[in-house]
Parts: sequence; C-alpha cells; structure tokens
Amino acid sequence: MSINKLALILYKIIDDCLRKPHRKWTLEDLIEKVSEGLCELKGIHSGVSKRTVQGDIQLMSSNKLGYNAPIVVTKRKYYTYSDLSYSISNSPLSDSDMSKMRDAVDILKHLNGFAYFDEMSDMIARLENNLSKRDHTSVSYIQLENNKLLKGLNWITPLYRAIRENIPLLISYKSFKSQAPQDTVYFPYLLKEYRNRWFLICRPKKGKTLVTLALDRIEDIAEMAKSGYVEYDGVDFERYYADTIGVTKSERDRGHRVILRVDQGNAPYVLTKPLHASQQLLKTEEDGGILIRMDVVLNFELERELIGFGECIEVLAPKILRDRIKRREPIRCCSSTPSNSSRTA
Repeated sequence: MSINKLALILYKIIDDCLRKPHRKWTLEDLIEKVSEGLCELKGIHSGVSKRTVQGDIQLMSSNKLGYNAPIVVTKRKYYTYSDLSYSISNSPLSDSDMSKMRDAVDILKHLNGFAYFDEMSDMIARLENNLSKRDHTSVSYIQLENNKLLKGLNWITPLYRAIRENIPLLISYKSFKSQAPQDTVYFPYLLKEYRNRWFLICRPKKGKTLVTLALDRIEDIAEMAKSGYVEYDGVDFERYYADTIGVTKSERDRGHRVILRVDQGNAPYVLTKPLHASQQLLKTEEDGGILIRMDVVLNFELERELIGFGECIEVLAPKILRDRIKRREPIRCCSSTPSNSSRTA
C-alpha cells in the first residue's frame, strides 16, 4: 500500500502524541492536535474528521503499512503506546520497502565504480550486508554497464567540485594527436558521459568557444583562484545537446536533416531503439525496410553509429554525410544488430 505525504504527516503527528506518556490522549485530543498540525504545516484550516483519525490509528496498528504500532486504549478512552520506546520512525522496513532498497543497492554498487562515489563504499557495503541478513540472499537482479579499467574516472570528483564551486582549473591534457601534454587554464561547466566514457565541457581562459576534453586524456589538474572564474552564459546544456549524438559539437554547429534507409533485418532494432530523440518514421517500404529522418549535428559519433550498421543502413541525405560514409571502408552487414566500432574519439 502506498502512502501519500498528507497521510504520513497525520501518522507522524499521532506518533509524536503517543510517545508522550506524561499526557493522557483522548480521541478528541488527537483530533485537535492533528488539526492544529495540518493547519501549521499544510495550511489546511478545515480540520480533520473523527473517522479519519480513527482510521489512521487502525492502519498504524495493523501490518498493512508495516508499522504494527502497539497502540492501546486505557480506561476505555486514553490512547497510548504499550511500548514507550516505540516510534513509527524506527519501525522495521516492510517487505516492499526491502525490495525497493535492494534494487537501489544494486544500482549504487555500479555507481560505486566511479571516483565520486568512493565515500559511499563503506555505506553501500554495510547496507547490502544488512539487507542480505534480512532476506538471506545476495542475488543481484540488475546489472549495469561498468568498466572499472576505464581511465580518467579519478578526475570526476575534483572536476565535479570545480564545476559546482566555480573554480578555474589548470589542466594538463594530452590529446591523441599530441606528442606531449599541454597545460591550459579552463573554466569547467559540465561533466558528460557517453557510452561509458566521460568528458568535460569547458572553455579555455584564452578562448571564446566551448571545447570537449576526454577525462582519459587528462594527465593532471590543479585548482586556480576562484576570482578568475568566468561563468557560462550560453544556452542551457539540455538544449545545447538536444540535436547531438555523443558529445562532439561546437557552438556554431546546427542540426541537419538526415534521411536514412534501414534494411528489413535492422528496421525493428532501429524502431524500438531510436538512434536519436528526433527520429521519425517516414516510410515503410514493400521489402520491409524503412526510411527514417533525424535532425542532428554531423559529428564523429553520428558517423561511427551509422558505420556500425555497415551496409544495413544507407545515407540518403545530406550529401556531405553520404560522401563521408562512402569514403570509409564499408562493413559487411551480417546480423540484425549493429556491430560496435572500436575507434575512440
């Protein structure tokens, strides 16, 4: 049984009353106290009915919410707890709560592979241990993609802090094309993940446009004086990346109308897992293939996504993208799902 916020407030007020043994609480006293609490906390001036409070007491006493509150009536009119140490705040979790908690722990265990969650390691381990003792099982029912060998995850914590606290950073960065790392001051704005690889969206102190740095190419980071930080004044990043597959984009880039023909074998895959949120079905052909449209930036990640399908997807428009794909060595189409490209941006 789910509990709404208003009901929780009612239970909490009744619980606070019954935990005070020095006062004798009649049903009328509880109704008055609950009405005062609702007025103070929620601005509800209509009060609460006798039937409502009686129903709340009954639910608290039952196992329906997992409370099993030891509420007793003395002298046929005074309500109290038979166990004065009891409170609904420290009552055991219900089976439903335990199930939800186990699911949350499974997810946290995967997030724990990232540096930002290091401080949660001990808490997650203890929580998982307690849950296992409760239900005598440690079976995991959810598994997320996680690559613990991925480089650069140790930079997530300092980068996140720098973004949150507006701290300029001196970053030593070695791109794939560089022979040696270069030291540059950046203003960090956003951490972005794409296919289990992390990137920093930032602006160089001596530049005017955003750049994207791969965390696995960062050699070192040093914090600079906060006074020199320049805040990002462009469009919000949700809109900025709305027309983008991946992370490669400049502030001048705009989405293009991309028309693709997908063969019969891959059509169900592309329809059930769209390549981009802007994807539209234009036509279903007689052979079972489909024509789709996307409005996206023409970047490396888009090309890699399309090449992963090999000959199973044909670019019809725009011509510039069609020519780019043609210049690459084609991959033979041999299955109903796209192969993964190993090339790294």
